[in-house]
Amino acid sequence: MPLLPEAILGTDTRLRSSADRYNAAMPREHRIDSAQNDRIKRLVRLRSRRERDSNGLFLIEGARETGRALEAGVAVRELYLCPERFSDEARLLHDGLEHSEATTRFLVAPEAFDKASLREHPDGVLAVAESWRSDPAAVELPSGALVLVLDGLEKPGNLGALLRTADAAAVDAVFVTGAGTDIFNPNVVRASMGSLFSRPVLTTDPETTRSQLARSGLQLIAATPTAETAYWDVSYLAATAIVVGSEHDGLATAWFEQAAAHVIIPMAGLADSLNAATAGALLLYEARRQRRVAAG
Repeated sequence: MPLLPEAILGTDTRLRSSADRYNAAMPREHRIDSAQNDRIKRLVRLRSRRERDSNGLFLIEGARETGRALEAGVAVRELYLCPERFSDEARLLHDGLEHSEATTRFLVAPEAFDKASLREHPDGVLAVAESWRSDPAAVELPSGALVLVLDGLEKPGNLGALLRTADAAAVDAVFVTGAGTDIFNPNVVRASMGSLFSRPVLTTDPETTRSQLARSGLQLIAATPTAETAYWDVSYLAATAIVVGSEHDGLATAWFEQAAAHVIIPMAGLADSLNAATAGALLLYEARRQRRVAAG
């Protein structure tokens, strides 16, 4: 069963039709030797958010990331493979797809692949997949849910790292809000190491998210340097949403007004704040620690 069913992702039919037009516009070829090939040029253009939004498609680079997307049931449209660049993991992925006809595949010469790749040492696997639209109302959160809210994060590395942590901490959903980084940015996909595909990850606006969390009965825990309560001194045993804001601007006032608790991560050194990814990880794992202790 796919980990990211359409009922949760709410795939937009407009994006799907755009992706159909994108795919139909290009010739059906299965060998690419030139870096000037139209498909290679289109792969390069998908680094742009405008191009991704327009076509409803995004890039996945790397054997591990692509394999996890396929396992999760993400709609992978095209695979670009460069055997001369294959890592052991890439070779295993390729062998596993040998008899599959679900995805259009292209063998790409090294020079052409290197032009499309964003990595200094690519492993010879690059994919084009359909992006998804999110409907928060379609997410069915279990009793006692643990949710991560990422509001206005600007740095792709932080967002990707937090998606990895959310997967490791087995959160029930991740809500990405505000005008921050696009979850389909290739650097987010890479930093998440495929964890983008392992949990429901929804992009929406802050107001909709707050309303949905309130209707679902989740308490909000907001971290702020102005709080007086240490993050380990509040209870995360009830259904909880941990809210992490951008390092530059922090959380908007509306989040604090709705929060059941404001917590601080005590700082003993000269630094007066932590990286957003580190702060989020501390709170998520404190929640998991308390729940594990409570479960005996």
